[in-house]
Amino acid sequence: MGQLGIGELMIIFVIALLVFGPKKLPELGKSLGKGLREFKKATDDLKSNWDEHTKDFDKTVNDIKSTVKDATDDIKRSADMRTNFYEEYDNPEPPAEVPPAKLEEAQKDDDSKDDSKKDDAKKEVHQA
Repeated sequence: MGQLGIGELMIIFVIALLVFGPKKLPELGKSLGKGLREFKKATDDLKSNWDEHTKDFDKTVNDIKSTVKDATDDIKRSADMRTNFYEEYDNPEPPAEVPPAKLEEAQKDDDSKDDSKKDDAKKEVHQA
């Protein structure tokens, strides 16, 4: 069904004029106009209400998406940290070579600490 042309509208107007009469036709036009205005207002209200609800729904969906994304990022980070943590123990680095001069100094320091501990122990025994 297409749109009504001028000829069809004239036929409808003539039939309405014959059925309702010339006095009732203007009142009928007014009431039809009011009805169409109210119908348009109701559809606009319904559309705005629908748009408002879809915006709320979109906001909720976006909040859920961001929460899920944050959670998955946290999981990925913790998995990377766990991998890096165990990697250190799975592939330990060999100890660094200590030059012989520093090794001798470290041994002398340990020997002097042991001697001072022995002296302290002897003092404690004699004092008791």
